[in-house]
Amino acid sequence: MPSQEIIVVGAGIIGASIAWHLTRKGASVTVIAAKAGGEATPSSFAWINASWGSPEFYFHFRRRSMAQWSRLAADLPSLPLSWCGGLCWDLPDAELEAYAARQSGWGYGLRQVDRETSAALEPNLANPPAVALHVAEEGAVEPVAAANLLLEDAARHGATLSYGVEVRRLLRENGRVTGVETAEGALLADHVVLAAGAGTAALAASVGVDVPIETPPGLIVHSRPSPRLLNGLVMAPELHMRQTMEGRIIAGGDFGGTDPGDKPQDAADELFTKVKAMLRGGDKLDLDFYTVGYRPTPKDGFPIIGSVDAAPGLYLAVLHSGVTLAPLIGSVAAAEILDGDPDPQLAPFRLSRFASTSE
Repeated sequence: MPSQEIIVVGAGIIGASIAWHLTRKGASVTVIAAKAGGEATPSSFAWINASWGSPEFYFHFRRRSMAQWSRLAADLPSLPLSWCGGLCWDLPDAELEAYAARQSGWGYGLRQVDRETSAALEPNLANPPAVALHVAEEGAVEPVAAANLLLEDAARHGATLSYGVEVRRLLRENGRVTGVETAEGALLADHVVLAAGAGTAALAASVGVDVPIETPPGLIVHSRPSPRLLNGLVMAPELHMRQTMEGRIIAGGDFGGTDPGDKPQDAADELFTKVKAMLRGGDKLDLDFYTVGYRPTPKDGFPIIGSVDAAPGLYLAVLHSGVTLAPLIGSVAAAEILDGDPDPQLAPFRLSRFASTSE
């Protein structure tokens, strides 16, 4: 059987994972993107978790993807992945208790810890919480480095990486999506994968496909590299923090970041002041830069993944929580595209679910 030609639009963590898995399965892949690493991925908190997973089917989907990160790390030993665990007390007591009961009932490895244990887990917290939850199995990855590692490995196995190229629209012939039009001309393929984050909706609309997503902004502050102050993820009220492998403290009002309003520098300065106050030794931290990422979020909060009935040849992969879900989506998307068999675990995430609510 001849190799299938696949165009992947987008080089963030989702596009990179799909391209890598397609290449490993023998497809001829071309990745087209403005830049390596994508647009939303560099602004990601990059928390790998199933904490933010409800209802139950979505929890289990996220948990399966957590396991897939370990599988990727076995294939790519230099993957910048850390199973550092997370300490969480960012909900009122009653809600935190209900959350713990629900997630642990589904099999998540939560344990309630007191102030002394919290202080042992994170010695540099200025005021450890009296009650928190610790999830040892959660982790983080350095998302741009991971995306680039996947893309570079895909290139070693034959993928073509085209950066600095603008995709203007999708091409369609006899009802089927047949490729893309770029500033450099047309490129044809058997399938086009849209993993273009916030740019997905406009490109899909070029062939009459409505992708209902929102793109809320999220502010994340990044310190200059510093000596180790955090051991794992810290989810405190109105402040989520972790320390990167490079030594930067990164933080947002929550893991996705919050809207900085019309004065992002002021919002970043205020947020960073909270970071410094929360940590012993935080007074020595310096703000290096901030990012405002526009998170591609389907209107019901769940991923949109899969082929589009109204546009054969088009495959969508648009979602928030891209870092957690990237390895599983890459694997199942590659199998669906090349084998043509729908994967039942993706049934809740099809674009067609919005048809009943469209005007």
